[in-house]
Amino acid sequence: MTLSFTTFRARLILYARLVRLDKPIGSLLLLWPTLSALWLASNGRPDWKLVLIFSVGTLLMRSAGCAINDFADRDFDKHVKRTAERPLTSGQIAAWEAVAVAVVLALLSYLLILPLNLLTKELSILAILIAGSYPYFKRFFALPQAYLGIAFGFGIPMSYAAVLNTVPPEAWLLLLANIFWALAYDTEYAMVDRDDDLKIGIRTSAITFGRYDVLAVMLCYAFSLALILAVGLWHGLGAGLLLGISVAAGIAVYHWTLIRDRDRLRCFAAFRHNNWLGAAVFLGIALG
Repeated sequence: MTLSFTTFRARLILYARLVRLDKPIGSLLLLWPTLSALWLASNGRPDWKLVLIFSVGTLLMRSAGCAINDFADRDFDKHVKRTAERPLTSGQIAAWEAVAVAVVLALLSYLLILPLNLLTKELSILAILIAGSYPYFKRFFALPQAYLGIAFGFGIPMSYAAVLNTVPPEAWLLLLANIFWALAYDTEYAMVDRDDDLKIGIRTSAITFGRYDVLAVMLCYAFSLALILAVGLWHGLGAGLLLGISVAAGIAVYHWTLIRDRDRLRCFAAFRHNNWLGAAVFLGIALG
């Protein structure tokens, strides 16, 4: 019995590593835009049931995405220093286990939204398809980070749908802002693995932008914050929004100081620091 429990516990730890529960930054990068959309759609008074549903759903879908991403990249990750020891890549779990984990988590996230309206459920199906297909875009699409921005930002139209039973134009502008933000932070992430990705033939924005990668990151930050500012001002948000956007812009400038020399560790630090940029934007919207 002790051996069985120990084996079960060890398996759970491997599954937790598979879905990156030990690295919550990815979940937070999904959560901040989703919460921002909920606050805007509800004019600052979101239903706390929706906040709970979308917060838990964000964690589940990000986790499912990690599992399916590792399944898709299992033959590539072994050639990348940073990913070579992941549970699936290193052979600690089987490929079918990763798929099973992804399916279970996706089903659980769908169960969460059963009380919501039909439009939200329809959008959730589309969100699952986008998240599941993202890993394969790296095989042929020059800017897979843009597609990641759609996958990471699909909580935005879903939030509007849950609150308003429609998806107004501002929701799609916020999704576009999220695409630019994802291009910024995931290019920083891709700059860490650029040498390895070139060897194995994976396409990333860091490779596509080439020597203009730092400039591209900063322009993406600028476009993202400008779009969010425009939507916020259209809503009549005032000083709180301006403060939040100003703090986020300052954080983006700090990221420039980290990535300008293209040092791997500093680029990775810039990527991780995007949690604070997203938090600043959300707090600006909430205060506004």
